[in-house]
Amino acid sequence: MKRMLAAAIPFALVPFLTFAAGSDDTAPPTPTATTTKCEEGLVFDEKTRKCVEPVEGRLDDDSLYQAVRELAYAGKYDGALKVLSAMSDPADDRVLTYLGFINRKMGNVERGLDYYDVALKLNPDNILARSYLGQALVEQGEIEMAQAQLDEITARGGVGTWAEKSLRQAIATGVTYTY
Repeated sequence: MKRMLAAAIPFALVPFLTFAAGSDDTAPPTPTATTTKCEEGLVFDEKTRKCVEPVEGRLDDDSLYQAVRELAYAGKYDGALKVLSAMSDPADDRVLTYLGFINRKMGNVERGLDYYDVALKLNPDNILARSYLGQALVEQGEIEMAQAQLDEITARGGVGTWAEKSLRQAIATGVTYTY
């Protein structure tokens, strides 16, 4: 499995991005008005109690990151990409993790793997990127490589997290999560 590890990937593949910050929570997000009320690509603003364009600047990066997570988990990939475009740092490892996730789920598996690689190069402790990479490896039948990612997750303090549990289950069953 050959993949590019060039640091320029985030800029070459997604020149429109800007993003940063967010929660380190690895559990699947709880649906909010962003996915239950708002139209595609809009984000629910708790302050105004309205669905707003993510680029309007009213929302901070942490709020936008949570919206990206929720939209991605709900399978609303175009909306998640739109929200990612409103973020402030395109090279943030969490941005790259979700670009990897979204690309992989949209069928661009190699591009997704490239994003995971760059995210992990920037932050080897990103256990969510390791879990998603491991699940991609399970999908490709690369169980030993997926196990290596699980070993890294546990070695980096990820025991008991959703990232660890979901990858462990994927390795045991061969079934990965759709989110």
